[in-house]
Amino acid sequence: MRTERNPTRLDRVFARLDREPERPAHLSVPRASRHRTVLVVAALAFYLAIVWLVVTTSWLVRLDWQVMFFRPYQQWASIHWFVDYYVVLGQRGPTAVMVAAWLGWRSWRQHTVRPLLTLGASLLLLNITVGAAKYGMGRLGPHYATVIGSNEMGLGGDIFPSGHTANAVVTWGILAYLASTPRARRWLSAISAVTSLGVGMATVYLGTHWLSDVLLGWVAGLLILLALPWFEPLIARTEAYAFELRDRRRARGGAKAPAPVTPVTAPAPARLKPLTAPQNETAAREAAAPVRGLRPPAHLAPGPHTTRSERTPVTPAGSRRPPHPDRIMRGTPSPSTRPVSGG
Repeated sequence: MRTERNPTRLDRVFARLDREPERPAHLSVPRASRHRTVLVVAALAFYLAIVWLVVTTSWLVRLDWQVMFFRPYQQWASIHWFVDYYVVLGQRGPTAVMVAAWLGWRSWRQHTVRPLLTLGASLLLLNITVGAAKYGMGRLGPHYATVIGSNEMGLGGDIFPSGHTANAVVTWGILAYLASTPRARRWLSAISAVTSLGVGMATVYLGTHWLSDVLLGWVAGLLILLALPWFEPLIARTEAYAFELRDRRRARGGAKAPAPVTPVTAPAPARLKPLTAPQNETAAREAAAPVRGLRPPAHLAPGPHTTRSERTPVTPAGSRRPPHPDRIMRGTPSPSTRPVSGG
């Protein structure tokens, strides 16, 4: 009796990698709830509080200078090589490529472009908000500070808030935002929080950012993730428009009429006369006869060739007449004249 083997865990993993036959009916989309609104207001208040503490050169600025003078990259020099590699998780180029590859597979598998559109919207918001804050406040970094104890604001810098930290919060947090199950969302939220926290502390360790830069970068990235549900209707309309364009292109490609073909009038068939009996036999004999091959080309011997008139005539030796038993060669006696010996 033949029995089917039970699918293993590896089989289930490969089954999840296959493309679904159609788009899932229910895809969890975060909504702009009242709870999320409260979180957005609280994060925005914290953002403004950090900016005010830095502008007024408060205790937060003094803490920035104390951390800078501590020089963590000299205190723990043995982990410098690891921090140099780890901080790449906050660079926009590599992280955007890695996350876009994963979300591209998600889009292909679920027949939707929402993951890629959401990533694009979040990165666009990140560039606009963080970039405007950086160049608007113009704070210098620890390596370029001019006056000890000052906030270094308005001097043409671009490090406040920390772009590495904000980018890590957004690019890794978007995976938790687009998770399909609550359990996956919780796990991915914890992983993205730890990753972005490590990226922020790595910039402080290397001395490229003040501690207040990192705090403001975390809040800036969190604000973008919290505000994404307000952009979901726009993302849905963009996705519908993209699919509409795809359907129009397919319909336009299928509606193309074939090129007109000029009809060709065939000539009237010739009327053949029936063959007589002798002709039928002759045609059958010719059809059954083997086809003779072509005569191979003659190969002449190398050297100069002379005409026939220049050749030396060759005289055959002896008589050219065929021998005959009754014919007597010239010079031999005939039997009638042969002498008869007496006996």
